[in-house]
Amino acid sequence: MPLLKLLLLALLIRRGKPVCRLLGSAQPPELTKAGDFILGGIFTFRTGFKGSVPSFQSLPNPPKCMNINVREFKFAQTMIFAIDEINQNPAILPNQTLGYNIYNACGMSNIMKSAVDLANGQREIIDEMNCTKSDTAQAVLGHSASTPTMGFARIIGRFQIPVLSHFATCACLSNRKEFPSFFRTIPSDYHQSRALAKLVKHFGWTWMGAIAVENEYGLNGMAAFIQAAQEDGVCIEYSEAFSQSGPAHRLQRIIDIIKQSTSKVIMAFMSHREIKVLAAELYKQNITGLQWVGSDAWITDHSLTDSEGHSILLGSIGFTVSRAQIPGLEEHLRGLHPSQFPHSQFVKDFWEDVFDCSLNATAKIQRKPCSGFESLQDVESQFTDVSELRFTNNVYKSVYAVAHALHNLFKCEEGQGPFSNMSCADTKHIQSWQVLHYLQNVNFTTRQGERVFFDKNGDSPAKYELISLQSVTSGTMHVANIGFFDATLPSERQFIMNGMNIVWGGGSNTVPVSVCSERCLPGTRKVLQKGKPVCCYDCIPCAEGEFSNITDSMECLKCPIEYWPNARGDTCILKEIEFLSYAEIMGVILTFFCLMGVILTTFIAITFFQFRETPIVRANNSELSFLLLFSLKLCFLCSLTFIGRPTEWSCMLRHTAFGITFVLCISCVLGKTIVVLMAFRATLPGSNVMKWFGPAQQRLSVLAFTLIQVVICILWLTINPPFPFKNMRHFQNKIILECALGSAVGFWAVLGYIGLLAILCFVLAFLARTLPDNFNEAKLITFSMLIFCAVWITFVPAYVSSPGKFTVAVEIFAILASSYGLLFCIFIPKCFVILLRPGENTKKHMMGKTTKLLNIIFIF
Repeated sequence: MPLLKLLLLALLIRRGKPVCRLLGSAQPPELTKAGDFILGGIFTFRTGFKGSVPSFQSLPNPPKCMNINVREFKFAQTMIFAIDEINQNPAILPNQTLGYNIYNACGMSNIMKSAVDLANGQREIIDEMNCTKSDTAQAVLGHSASTPTMGFARIIGRFQIPVLSHFATCACLSNRKEFPSFFRTIPSDYHQSRALAKLVKHFGWTWMGAIAVENEYGLNGMAAFIQAAQEDGVCIEYSEAFSQSGPAHRLQRIIDIIKQSTSKVIMAFMSHREIKVLAAELYKQNITGLQWVGSDAWITDHSLTDSEGHSILLGSIGFTVSRAQIPGLEEHLRGLHPSQFPHSQFVKDFWEDVFDCSLNATAKIQRKPCSGFESLQDVESQFTDVSELRFTNNVYKSVYAVAHALHNLFKCEEGQGPFSNMSCADTKHIQSWQVLHYLQNVNFTTRQGERVFFDKNGDSPAKYELISLQSVTSGTMHVANIGFFDATLPSERQFIMNGMNIVWGGGSNTVPVSVCSERCLPGTRKVLQKGKPVCCYDCIPCAEGEFSNITDSMECLKCPIEYWPNARGDTCILKEIEFLSYAEIMGVILTFFCLMGVILTTFIAITFFQFRETPIVRANNSELSFLLLFSLKLCFLCSLTFIGRPTEWSCMLRHTAFGITFVLCISCVLGKTIVVLMAFRATLPGSNVMKWFGPAQQRLSVLAFTLIQVVICILWLTINPPFPFKNMRHFQNKIILECALGSAVGFWAVLGYIGLLAILCFVLAFLARTLPDNFNEAKLITFSMLIFCAVWITFVPAYVSSPGKFTVAVEIFAILASSYGLLFCIFIPKCFVILLRPGENTKKHMMGKTTKLLNIIFIF
């Protein structure tokens, strides 16, 4: 029973009031026109507002908007122009018309209420028989700022009403979960931030500051820029944020930071309102010489020319959307008249501001009255200027995007539709989610040849122009296109400069320098300064044997093994190749002494041959003497094989020739010594020893001693012969060409055998030193062997410790010294007697106590 009563009460209430009733009051749009489909627009025709402090006891009064924003009003008129153009085009939405409800909203609460009104419609009561049919906007265009757009896009996005922005660039709006119905015809700040980072890197600015407006747009944009810049090796000295309406001490704090900073480039991610406040304060405190890098929200805003510190911004650079031409727009703007919008107070205010007059004759404003016949045809203002259509073109594209989406919806053929069971939308009851679907897939080309489409996040392709503020004066601003950025191209081709001369910050013609540390030149590497960012570093030269061939190298590289850094340390050059050459002084000197030894030996041999029948020659065993002279000549000549570039054959020849010739030489000396000893033994009674050491035995002994060395050399060459070798151990910057020993045992066996024969010869000569002086050469042989052994004993440590080509020089010196020692000690005294004292070269003079011995020697 109670349930029945409750049901009857509900039926009575339902019969008394309609089901769909607008709660509260809807504010009327500023500009409106009826149509089959309504497009909503939210623009801020005025900047700055005064609002009362809410008491939360009654509805707050709408804010009082203040200064006229010509750019926003121009956006609205562009929207109207595009709608009129579409309505007159039979190719788009034939038999259908577009209307508009454009709101002039300033202040967050007013903007939000405007969006809700567009979602609800304007009628207070909707017929209960058709409750779902309302005049809700098919899509909402706006707002120019990111933060307000985020606010109402969250709300009406839940009803799947498309929101298209021409200027809201915050990358956060690409989040489809949070903003499921948001689209934009301007690129996301994600791409702008990365483009700005590439720009900063291109000019070598690795040390800079960053300032942003304290809202979602500024903070997100600055964070994205800092991340992208740091990826490119740029360091941020400071990052600060403030708001135009924030406390004054926040702004002053930023000014103080700029004063104390060492960076000369500032990235400003803010709107025109904040940059004007900041520039004015810098101008008052005479802080100049800064290079500004601006975001697209202010870099082309003509209202900058009205700011007090506009000269501070001279030379600012930044990316903005590409410039475009919209045929017919100028005529539409110049054709504006208050009579077209009789219910719009703003249009009247705008008209009075342009012509500095009053349309209301009873107004107390001290202005001349407006006749009503004024025209914008001859007025040159920012409103009628269509030479720099950038964001305005985005509004134009937004209207066409919605129109094409609706056109595609109407064009759908049943059974080929995109919805369930391949159905199409009911054109009499179009749902907002259906428009949203077609808008997501829209793809068309404007009359100007620009392709329009949206990615899965509702973003447009990122293409920018790089512009520079070439002149900023009161009332005028000139920008120049100095480059391009296209995110759709490969990374290395995305950013292109056009080579135009640029006026930089402070009016300079040279690119500003903003680095924490000067660049490290090739040949040095970076060492980070402790406790500072990576852009602050010291440059230290590369270590020995290392090089760096790029600027700002983090590390030095080792040269290949046969290369060495040049004096600057920025490249590797072939190491100096060192060997004992005939062309250098040391080689010339050693060659000279080698040839002098050959000449002197030849001269002595000729002398001995000429006086071969004289007693002094015959008494000293002329056959062994000539063989000794021949071997000495070979010793001098084999020294030449040690000079010059080592080759495979020269390495094998020099050591083996040296070993064999020296053994031949020592064998001859040893034979002469044995002959002397045997001769004196033969003078003893009953001795028959000389028959065992006659000329044949002497030749065989020399041959036998030499053959032993030959066998050692053959074994050495067969098992592991000497070979050319590039020695890189002694000097890091030189390559020493030398002959490696191959088998060290073979080398020391050769030297050891020579030493053994030399010691044996020395001992025998020492034993024969007491023989008669007139003909005995045992003393000379003893002295020569003493020199020979001394040379070779000192040779061993000198050979081991001498570096590079000096090793070869020591070896040659030992050969020459020992050869000259034998030549001078054994043959020079005899030549002295033969040539200068021929009277002593007689048998009578050499007779005496040793007549019998001499007879024996002369016989042999």
